[in-house]
Amino acid sequence: QVQFVESGGGLVQPGGSLRLSCATSGFTFVNYAMSWYRQASGKQRELVATIFTGVTTNYADSVKGRFTISRDNAKRAVYLQMNSLKPEDTAVYYCNKKLPSFPNWGQGTQVTVSS
Repeated sequence: QVQFVESGGGLVQPGGSLRLSCATSGFTFVNYAMSWYRQASGKQRELVATIFTGVTTNYADSVKGRFTISRDNAKRAVYLQMNSLKPEDTAVYYCNKKLPSFPNWGQGTQVTVSS
């Protein structure tokens, strides 16, 4: 079945960087646009970034210029490089295909930006 395993989160100071990874299985990865989402405590899950099957990418305005999404089709993996992190980036980060998402979600990886 479809599975996602996110990793790479942690505690980082404002202005710091993290690189998130997402391993996938159970679907034909190369055929799908993939996205990163995040959910802050008490808020709805929101779309952060999308990478299409080529190299085209889209970003939420709140992360544009700071985050970079990439993919490795051979490894069936998606990555999110996050620079210049802000406290408002604190959330659990998930990957899934571009909306509409698969119904299965991974456990996510917690990112906490705090001094």
